[in-house]
Amino acid sequence: MRCVKAPTKAGRPAYLCDACGFQPPKWVGRCPECGEWGSVVETAATPTANPLRAIAPRLPGEPARPIAQISAAPAKAVATHISELDRVLGGGLVPGGVVLLAGEPGVGKSTLLLDVAQQWAVHSGTNALVVSGEESVSQVRLRAERMQTLHERLYLAAETDLASLLGHIDAVKPGLLVVDSVQTISAAGSDGVPGGVTQVRAVTAALIGVAKERGIAMVLVGHVTKDGTVAGPRVLEHLVDVVLQFEGDKHSSLRLIRGLKNRFGGVDEVGCFEMHETGIASLPDPSGLFMTRHAEPVPGTCCTVAMEGRRALVTEVQALIGAPMAGSPRRTVSGLDGARLAMLLAVLQRRGPGQGLHEREVFAATVGGIRIVEPAVDLAMALAIASAKVNLPTVPHLVAIGEVGLTGEIRRVAAVPQRLAEAARLGFTIALVPVGCAPPKGTAPTGMKIREVADLPEALRLSALLAVDA
Repeated sequence: MRCVKAPTKAGRPAYLCDACGFQPPKWVGRCPECGEWGSVVETAATPTANPLRAIAPRLPGEPARPIAQISAAPAKAVATHISELDRVLGGGLVPGGVVLLAGEPGVGKSTLLLDVAQQWAVHSGTNALVVSGEESVSQVRLRAERMQTLHERLYLAAETDLASLLGHIDAVKPGLLVVDSVQTISAAGSDGVPGGVTQVRAVTAALIGVAKERGIAMVLVGHVTKDGTVAGPRVLEHLVDVVLQFEGDKHSSLRLIRGLKNRFGGVDEVGCFEMHETGIASLPDPSGLFMTRHAEPVPGTCCTVAMEGRRALVTEVQALIGAPMAGSPRRTVSGLDGARLAMLLAVLQRRGPGQGLHEREVFAATVGGIRIVEPAVDLAMALAIASAKVNLPTVPHLVAIGEVGLTGEIRRVAAVPQRLAEAARLGFTIALVPVGCAPPKGTAPTGMKIREVADLPEALRLSALLAVDA
């Protein structure tokens, strides 16, 4: 019998989710990773690996040089003259650097970047090009008139094709390029639909190559998913140099920019902005936005100092105790962590004046639309709830800083001296802090009395005594 060699098995077809980049082993109607329907498409057959294949070395385009001979001038930042943005970026935009700005629709990304482009055109001496894939040039012009950001070096274009966008770059020769947004740009030679994983990856890689080659500062606007993270393949965050998150409630004028990644600076800074009818403005001193001025002390309020990056913000926490309800009463928060509220209610029920809270509705919120998730707000939240429960206001000009444990102890938190300095600057005269966190003698803020508390019952007793004395 003659032996016949079996034919080589061809490469199996591969499947790719065009929404999140997941590669399932077979075609499915719904992506098991992101849950999108109809997003799984077939791609080219997977090539078989050849272990004997070798890559021949070639002469590099630019030889390696000693580090001392390399100039750092090309990597120096150019200020955008928008103070809060420069704070987050670490000084400004770097020529050749690529920034990815992500945020929810309508939060103000286009408004901010139009202001950035106008400031660049005024102060840098080079052109700024804004390419919009979502709006016409007439719509952008109307916004520019409202913001008074018209300048002869500021160029606008409405484009969704990558080749045409590159043609605009050749014609304008900008020092700054804003692409709003990268999901709307498509490349003719790439597979997938516009906004899909393959298209977005190809467009971003091409734009980054142009930015590095020509020394153009580039800002790419990105969409976000339902949970607030940057949409598209995660590889985009690794390709770009800076990733910024633009946050804000549509019902509030406050906007925050957080640095999630920064190759040219730190990611521990937060920029504060305020939206108004004529545009967006920096807020170098935003603490006053997060407090309510009461003519008389009101039960259920207490102030704390939260840290946003390296910035201390004095914030008011408010609490309201509702009527008794059968079943499971509501626990509603706004700007706070609901899980920590539930924990504090259990601690107050066991170790403080919280008897009966398990059958009452409890509402807790911050003022001004700020969101605080750090544990340092625990003590202020507990004092506000206790104040609302006994209907006794806390003493005026009091700030409470500290984390509350399950046994009622007050745990230490970071940056207490910086928090106290900011509270003293705004006129607060009494501070409750964890044991061991008070600054040394002679270094405390002038005119501020600092009391250390070891546990929640001690803090409640001291707060009540101060309120009675007042």
